Amino acid sequence: MASKPRRLLEQLSFPGPHEVLRGDLALVGLPGVVYTPRAGLGLPAISFGHGWLQPPGRYRDLLRHLASWGIVAAAPATQLGPLPSHRLFASDLRSTLDIVSGVRLGPDGISVDPGKLGIAGHSTGGGAAVLAAADAGPQVKAVATVAAAQTIPAATTAARGIQVPGMHLAADEDLVAPTRGNAEAIARAWSGPVQLRTLRKSSHLGVTEGVHWSQPLLHGKPHRATQRLVRALFTAFFLTELTGDDTYRPLLEADLKSAQLTLHTEATLS
Repeated sequence: MASKPRRLLEQLSFPGPHEVLRGDLALVGLPGVVYTPRAGLGLPAISFGHGWLQPPGRYRDLLRHLASWGIVAAAPATQLGPLPSHRLFASDLRSTLDIVSGVRLGPDGISVDPGKLGIAGHSTGGGAAVLAAADAGPQVKAVATVAAAQTIPAATTAARGIQVPGMHLAADEDLVAPTRGNAEAIARAWSGPVQLRTLRKSSHLGVTEGVHWSQPLLHGKPHRATQRLVRALFTAFFLTELTGDDTYRPLLEADLKSAQLTLHTEATLS
């Protein structure tokens, strides 16, 4: 019989029990997309920051997956140019949380609990997620990134002020945002509980989906195993930290062969 963490990883790799709806954030004031379960009140929610030049559509299956497990997942489609403002993008991520927690979503009046909010992101969107969490204070309860990249101002500096749990997934073949100066530096500066995992055989673009004109400009390409791992680990992390359900905590505490736990602490490292 497979170990419990492996069974949980397998379970969370598949879509959850909820039918998923897609909505347009522009209808409530901000360009972007939102995925929700068909029904539910007091749901957890996250805002997700896209990577450099990457539109939210490159993370469609990830956002849809989170929603299938009962987590409202919204991604602003802003700062998509070659010279984005990381500070403004962080502000948009915070505004996205304000929107999804402040209005009823979907035809059946889905609602988000303002006490169950998280932020996530990829690449510079991961760095912007750190900036957003630092500025948001206690509003944000958990932060997760994949292949996080440094920002201006520095995500590493912002991480020193974050007390909530963080999970940072690094790609072992990332030539765009190498782990040591990016995801690892952010994780080591984190003031709250934090874990850093290294995804095997993964590149900077491993988590992205489909084809995009920017791909020749960046090292790497979509990687199905990376996508599967990120979906499962993000789902486990946010269900655990935003809802208080410990069902999936054994997965978060396990040192997985495909996602090696290279740093895990409950205390400040800075």
